[in-house]
Amino acid sequence: MVRARYWKLTADEVDGFSYDQDMLLNWEIKCTRQPEEDAVFIGVFMYRHGTPLDYTPMKGVVYYHNHVPSEDLPKITRHLRERYGGSETKKGDRVFLSGSREFFDPAEIAALARSMEDTFDTKAVITLEFEGLTQDQMRDAGLPDAKLLPIPGV
Repeated sequence: MVRARYWKLTADEVDGFSYDQDMLLNWEIKCTRQPEEDAVFIGVFMYRHGTPLDYTPMKGVVYYHNHVPSEDLPKITRHLRERYGGSETKKGDRVFLSGSREFFDPAEIAALARSMEDTFDTKAVITLEFEGLTQDQMRDAGLPDAKLLPIPGV
């Protein structure tokens, strides 16, 4: 199956897509605080087949963080749990909300990106990875050719 990754998407762009949700393998929202040079960011993501935690795939929302003050981490976890539920499990710089509600809807991904921007004073950039979409399906879904990042070897 052919994979396609779209990157550097805004919430407004994603909100306008109409893809087949069953074809979306994973999504990621990278939320960066200014100035970018400080590398303070939160990444929220979901893999359709689960995110590896040691050797076990965990279903649900996951986030990672870099240079985020430790007092902000409970706020991030609470923000995501209030929206999607789940049980918190920490592994290094990743926080898993295992059993949280799964979603692959473009409007909901865009809404989460906007809420992360507003709540945590960040700028969100979204990446979507699909498997099995044809060129026609990509065009019909509104996915922009300019933001298609080829995945070598797949």
